[in-house]
Amino acid sequence: MADNEAANNRAAMPMMVRNANVIIVGAGLVGSALACALTQNGNLQVVVVDAHKPPALYPPDRFDPRVVALSAASVRFLRELDVWRGVEVQRHCPYRGMEVWDGEGNGRIKFSSDDLHRDELGFIVENSVALHALHQVMQPRVTSIAPMAVEAWDHVNDLNQLTLADGSLIVAPLLIGADGGHSRLRELAHIPVSAWAYHHSAIITTIRTAASHDFTARQRFSHQGPLAFLPLQNGAADSGKYCSIVWSLEADLAERMMALDDVAFCAELTRASEACLGQVEWTDQRHCIPLWQRHASEYGRAGFALVGDAAHTIHPLAGQGVNLGLYDAKALAAEILRAHRRSVPLNHESLVQRYQRQRKFHNLAAMASMEGFKRLFGAASPTLLTLRNRGMSWVDGQLWLKRRLMQAAAGDL
Repeated sequence: MADNEAANNRAAMPMMVRNANVIIVGAGLVGSALACALTQNGNLQVVVVDAHKPPALYPPDRFDPRVVALSAASVRFLRELDVWRGVEVQRHCPYRGMEVWDGEGNGRIKFSSDDLHRDELGFIVENSVALHALHQVMQPRVTSIAPMAVEAWDHVNDLNQLTLADGSLIVAPLLIGADGGHSRLRELAHIPVSAWAYHHSAIITTIRTAASHDFTARQRFSHQGPLAFLPLQNGAADSGKYCSIVWSLEADLAERMMALDDVAFCAELTRASEACLGQVEWTDQRHCIPLWQRHASEYGRAGFALVGDAAHTIHPLAGQGVNLGLYDAKALAAEILRAHRRSVPLNHESLVQRYQRQRKFHNLAAMASMEGFKRLFGAASPTLLTLRNRGMSWVDGQLWLKRRLMQAAAGDL
């Protein structure tokens, strides 16, 4: 009854039609960064549609449980977009060191920004802070429609025509799906996806520890799954004792951890982290997210492209998912602006083909690397345990190799 009434109301309203050069569906980090990049020259008409309102900033004494570990290359991109200073006026935390160790052996690798002659390896930024900064730059330059769902997608005279939930239409030669791992646009485009469940879930929350994190990101591997401590700061006196955690566990074990009270959970987390920062003294509300890996068979076709999680999702063990999406956004924006300068139609198939050639191999290589790490550290074989610990100890002694690994993680290779 309510659906029929809504449909009748829409039918009674005059139809609004917007014309644009580019439509982006999804105003998360990747979609918003792409919109900002496309409006650098001021000539393209960009419309951004999102089904949700942007999240509010958290109060000074609380942290957003969702954080991103931004690489040096991602930060440079945000600086180019004039977005980074919006992050700086809120809060962010540099990490200058990284420690990775095998919880079932003695293998350990330590990385330091000093080895690259840099001030930091990267930054931990709350998702809501990064989005707020992006939207501050994006909003004056684009037509933003949110919250608003997409009802239908049609093709009329080689143009994309989106019908929104309020009955309005948007027409553009190029449509971009930045609507996440469960992308509706990808499904509507009938693009096949290789997907498999890890049968693991990631527990994410904010914790306070007895010792300071010393601006170091820490990750412990075990056959149960990786545990990451990511440093946070908010200017308070005990700011250096807060971390965001990402704890990947087999799904049934994750459920048991989620069912514990806060005291018991902190005790289990202290044990699992080998008390690397002393006792875990406090935990915020916990969230549990099932982990999947997905990769679209193609990143689009003439007049349509996928970016970020809509094209690929990756295990969070190295924190590269958002960075890969931002690299997508930068590459696709460059191709769109190149075509626009040369008066090439934005629905010409060469545009998406050039973008895919730049990004697909890199994303597949990153996904294969993460899958390899997961399998290597998930194996309980005594032989593999010995080999991986010897390998980690050897790598820790090779400064040239550690520099290359840090450069790769920073997005500089």
